[in-house]
Amino acid sequence: RAAPHGRSLVSSPQAFTELQAKVIDTQQKVKLADIQIEQLSKTKKHAHLTDTEVMMLVDETRMYEGVGRMFILQSKGVIHNQLLEKQRIAEEKIKELEQKKSYLERSVKEAEDNIREMLMARRAQ
Repeated sequence: RAAPHGRSLVSSPQAFTELQAKVIDTQQKVKLADIQIEQLSKTKKHAHLTDTEVMMLVDETRMYEGVGRMFILQSKGVIHNQLLEKQRIAEEKIKELEQKKSYLERSVKEAEDNIREMLMARRAQ
């Protein structure tokens, strides 16, 4: 009944504890990804709403971009492009985080399945 690497087929309590720790750690990473996705969604929505308001103004309207502790006069087109870029970047990051989140969720499921298998193997003894 020995496994190739010297352990018995029924995993040790240490392996069980490591799997539990992995599940908890991965679940925390999923929650963090959710928080980041929510924050980026707010950023994207804010940029979209601001852009909507900017586009309603006449082209000659004086617009200022906040840079650090000062403001710089910018054209409507520059402000519009910056807001579109901000939305695009937020969307890209959201997609990356959603992919990472789905990978982490699969990882949690696999680890939970492994824990179940260990428990079943212990009960079978």
